[in-house]
Amino acid sequence: MADELSEMKENAERMEREPAMGPVLVTLSILPVLVAAVTLLAHRAHTEEVLLQTKSADQWAYYNAKEIRRRNYELFLDEIDVFAIQDKTHAEETREKYKKEVERYKEEVKEIQDKAKEADDELKLEERCADRYDLSEVLLEVGLVIASLTLMTKKKAFWFAGLAAAACGIVMGVLAWMVH
Repeated sequence: MADELSEMKENAERMEREPAMGPVLVTLSILPVLVAAVTLLAHRAHTEEVLLQTKSADQWAYYNAKEIRRRNYELFLDEIDVFAIQDKTHAEETREKYKKEVERYKEEVKEIQDKAKEADDELKLEERCADRYDLSEVLLEVGLVIASLTLMTKKKAFWFAGLAAAACGIVMGVLAWMVH
């Protein structure tokens, strides 16, 4: 315990002799918090991306199911025209019934396709947001590492380079947030 106290005292005395390292230490305290915040936002964006991808896939599957059913009805109508049918009035009633179904499905398919395209657009937006958060995270981490080299080398150039990288990371994080 006494060794630890003397080590802390030596560190404090050394920091008193090197007051220029104060801003570097503050920077090295703030950057990990920013990295953690951006990482959390990136994880949430990726989760939302997966959910939207599922929603889009479900919507396209629904579209395909309706489209297949519509095409089956069209095929049935073609078969009625090809085969010799004994009861012409019943065949005509059946033909009209399925023509109405084909028209109904054509309208439904358009609406479903529009919803699927809308889900795709949402997904693309979320992908762009997640990518920006990822880049922001990387730039903040690079800034943190470069700025920490200042403590080992005592050269302020590393601190300024780290600040520049971190500033770019912050800008990217803000841009990701603005995408929404």
